Amino acid sequence: MKQLILIIIILIYSINFSLAGDIKGKVKAKGIKHSGDVVIYIDKIPGKSFSPPKEHAKMDQKNLTFIPHVLPILSGTTVDFLNSDDVLHNVFTPEHCASKFNLGTWPKGEIRSYTFKEECAATMLCNVHPEMEAWVLTLESPYYTVSEKDGTYLIKDVPAGAYTLKVWHKKLKASSVKITVPEDDTVTQDFELKK
Repeated sequence: MKQLILIIIILIYSINFSLAGDIKGKVKAKGIKHSGDVVIYIDKIPGKSFSPPKEHAKMDQKNLTFIPHVLPILSGTTVDFLNSDDVLHNVFTPEHCASKFNLGTWPKGEIRSYTFKEECAATMLCNVHPEMEAWVLTLESPYYTVSEKDGTYLIKDVPAGAYTLKVWHKKLKASSVKITVPEDDTVTQDFELKK
């Protein structure tokens, strides 16, 4: 009986795995240094909601820089902001969609957290160091990625189906596209971003 249950579990897993595909492509960002830091994501899927991960996302402050520069997350995710510098840092956002939070100022080694609940592109700033800037992009689906500097990207294990694929960049724009993700295969979609 145990063997039969194990076989059924393996079959269910393999069926679920084979009903998912990948989305890959290349982003070409015109007029800027590189094609990285572009978020490619599947728009909200009607009738579907997703639970945020239990594990917190992380954004560090190191060498007077937010790392990563762009952090996409699923709505409801808590982000831990760590200070790894020997100086004080402050994290705040002027965005209404993130409740204009201000986490205060804290020293090296400490973490302060915030839970992002609404779909939003929130600028992260530091009152102590005005040159510091980053973005937390809160999304309604867990199917997203950030492009590499050469513009390549990959979103893995997307359930087969038809979706709207969007891109976000802090300065540039591109039109969203309709795509169909095949079962156990890869679909390629390139983007060209302009001002």
